[in-house]
Amino acid sequence: MLDVIIDTLIDSVKLLPFLFMTYWAMEYMEHKMGEKTKAAIEKSGRFGAIPGSILGVFPQCGFSAAASNLYAGKIITLGTLMAIFLSTSDEMLPILISEQVHISLILKLLGIKAAIGMIAGFIIDLVAKKKRMHGHDHDESEHMDIEHVCKNENCHCEEGIFRSAVRHTFNIFFFILGISFILNTLIYLLGEDFLSTLILNRPVLGQMITGLIGLIPNCASSIAITQLYLKGMMGLGSMMSGLLAGSGVGLLILFRVNDDMKENIKITALLYTIGVVAGVAIDILTN
Repeated sequence: MLDVIIDTLIDSVKLLPFLFMTYWAMEYMEHKMGEKTKAAIEKSGRFGAIPGSILGVFPQCGFSAAASNLYAGKIITLGTLMAIFLSTSDEMLPILISEQVHISLILKLLGIKAAIGMIAGFIIDLVAKKKRMHGHDHDESEHMDIEHVCKNENCHCEEGIFRSAVRHTFNIFFFILGISFILNTLIYLLGEDFLSTLILNRPVLGQMITGLIGLIPNCASSIAITQLYLKGMMGLGSMMSGLLAGSGVGLLILFRVNDDMKENIKITALLYTIGVVAGVAIDILTN
């Protein structure tokens, strides 16, 4: 167990500089491009699934949260909202970069999420009977303070690029430290061969479980799913099910600002279903 603790600490500390550089770059882009990004989505209309799915791969907490507000205000379509939710990578990208995963794999994973988000968004808008487009303006009294929610959820906070990057780096570092310790302990006690046959790798059932984990509106879920995949304890399909279903704090904001609870539940179920079906399809196509 002492070796497990030492290895966990060493492996986690090695990630710190990569995490900081990643979050610093992301904070810079979010501060400089945040409003332009939202404006582009608003103006895209029925084609919002295209920029939504592409821009969604950048793990910006405020982006998925803003998308929920825009949808509740009838400014973007359901398809655009789903494209953003499905493509949002949350903490996957920083973890992959900090673990020095090959760029080809990173682009592949981001491309899969963006493609699924784009396709699903277009299909949803085609079949939806009511497209929530350009309706009434937002009621400011119904808005939630996004920065407050992001702060509580350990996401990006408006406190300066450097300070925000440092804060986010250490928040995620401690998540990684805890999750890595649990995973390394399980490997030590049970062995990798046993863990590789876990329920997470079983067809359909594995995707259903990781999809539920992904729905948890906290960055810990995306960290755990990505780490399990990198350690070989989870297949690509199961990983994608969890990460597709995960939308950062987007769902949390949606339930707060959209008064139609039945609709919110349907959106959640749709997000989960698409994630599970896509994960199963990925495993079928790659095996």
